Amino acid sequence: MRYFLHLAYNGKNYFGWQIQPDRPSVQACLENVFSNLLHEKIGITGAGRTDTGVHATDFYAHLDTTQDLTTDKKQWLHRINAFLPEDIVVYDILSVRPEAHARFDALERQYRYTVSYQKNPFVTETAYRIYFKPDMEAMNHCAAMLKEYRDFTSFSKLHTQTKTNICEIHHAAWREENGLLLFEISANRFLRNMVRAIVGTLLEVGRHKITPDAFRALIEAKNRCEAGSSVPAHALCLTHILYPEWLFCDG
Repeated sequence: MRYFLHLAYNGKNYFGWQIQPDRPSVQACLENVFSNLLHEKIGITGAGRTDTGVHATDFYAHLDTTQDLTTDKKQWLHRINAFLPEDIVVYDILSVRPEAHARFDALERQYRYTVSYQKNPFVTETAYRIYFKPDMEAMNHCAAMLKEYRDFTSFSKLHTQTKTNICEIHHAAWREENGLLLFEISANRFLRNMVRAIVGTLLEVGRHKITPDAFRALIEAKNRCEAGSSVPAHALCLTHILYPEWLFCDG
């Protein structure tokens, strides 16, 4: 049977989601726990490959097993979370159709990047500290341009194995909340390092170092060297993944 895991993790102690040789990853941790509890080799496929230090509050992954994990779901969740470290939690186990795929069936993903322009000792591990208050109106003006384009080569990490740099951005906007600047962006897919490169470039817009015309030109250049620097990973969080309802078997 195939199951979806609904989970969350703090990425501080991990070299991203995906298994890497001799380095801790969220995927490796989950596979180890499930393999030990189910007494069989379990492979787990995630909805995406978050980078080193990136967090997720709403993440999905799928696994296959011959065992029934939903009849006594509460007990299974209790056991799983007892063995997982404190920075990873599994919220739910969902029965899905045999062909359901956590990565390829996702319709939309949403990320949030948090910026602090004031000294705040309580957000140092989850927000990127800057020393100026950027022009939010200018940043939102340029963020809205992103929805007009499909090729985001200018914001993609170089030399990746990605076959295409085409994405459909559905929403991109800044807002201020409790003294923090939050950038939220949703799309059908994201490229490696894409959100962090976009945020870094928009912050340059907010400092009036990049004009709206220059921002449009750098997108159209399809050249990573034209865009701004990537901001740190610790302030980035995957906050939502949308799937079609037909994938799920239980309610």
